Amino acid sequence: MDRKDFLKKGLLGTGMFVASASLASAMKNDIDEIEPLEPIGYNHLPNTESKIKENSVIHRADTRGKADHGWLLSQHTFSFANYYNPERMHFGVLRVLNDDKVEAGRGFGTHPHDNMEIISIPLEGDLEHKDSMGNTAVIRSGDIQVMSAGTGIMHSEFNKNSDKLVKFLQIWIYPKKRNVTPRYDQITLDKTKGHNQFQQILSPNADDEGVWIHQDAWFHLGTFEENKETQYQIRKKGNGVYAFILKGSAEIGGEIIEERDGFGVWDIQEITIKTLQEGTEILLMDVPMTL
Repeated sequence: MDRKDFLKKGLLGTGMFVASASLASAMKNDIDEIEPLEPIGYNHLPNTESKIKENSVIHRADTRGKADHGWLLSQHTFSFANYYNPERMHFGVLRVLNDDKVEAGRGFGTHPHDNMEIISIPLEGDLEHKDSMGNTAVIRSGDIQVMSAGTGIMHSEFNKNSDKLVKFLQIWIYPKKRNVTPRYDQITLDKTKGHNQFQQILSPNADDEGVWIHQDAWFHLGTFEENKETQYQIRKKGNGVYAFILKGSAEIGGEIIEERDGFGVWDIQEITIKTLQEGTEILLMDVPMTL
C-alpha cells in the first residue's frame, strides 16, 4: 500500500462501530470518537523549518490538544474529537495518544468502536471496564489492558473510586487485519523487570511477553536512574519509535525531552536514550510507519 492509499484508509477511519440508529442515539458519545478526516498529507513528517533532524518530530507537552469536560480532563497528542491539528494526525499507525484524568465516580458511558487496537495503561487509581463480550474488570497502575475492536465492540470505562482521580493513557493503533473477532485481555506487569531497562509490555505475538495486538508493534516501559544510557533496537525494518516521557526527562536523538513530551523518529535501526533525572519513566512505542 502506497502513502496515498495509507492516508485515505487511515485518516478516514473512525474507529467506530456503526450501530443502528436507535443504538447510536442511545449510546452517543461526543468526546470519545474520531470524526472522519480528509487526507491531508503524510503528516508524521516534521516541519521543514524545524531544527530537529528531518527523520524526527517533537510534540511538546504544552502543545497538546486539551479538553476539559468537568469530569474528564484529556490531553491529546494527536487530533481527537474537538481537537484538530493537520500536523498532528498520527505517527505511522499510532493514531491516538490521550492522557486522561477522570473524576471520582465518573467515566465513559457505553460506546462503540470497530477496527482499532485500543490499549489502556492506568497510571493512578482504579478503572472499571465492562464490554459487550461480558468482560468486567478493574485495571490499576501496573496493569495493561488491550481490546481488538475488530468487527465491533461496545464498552464503558469508569473511575471505580468515590474519593480520587483515575489517570490513564488511552492509545489507539490501526490494525493490520480488519474485521477480526473482537477480544479483550489484561495483565499485571512485574515492574521489577522495568528497572533501568525497557520491559516489553506489548507485541504482535500472543506467546511473547506482555499483551498482543493485530499489528507489528512493540511497546516497552522502563523506569531509570539518573544518567542511565540505554540503546534501543528497532524491532522491525520500516518501523519508527515514539517515546513518551511519563516522568522526568531524557536526551533522545540529541534532543532534551521533558515530562509528557513526545519524540518520534524513523529511518533508523537503533536509538540512544539517556535519562537526566532520577526515576525517569518512559513509554516506547515501536510501530510501522505505513500499513
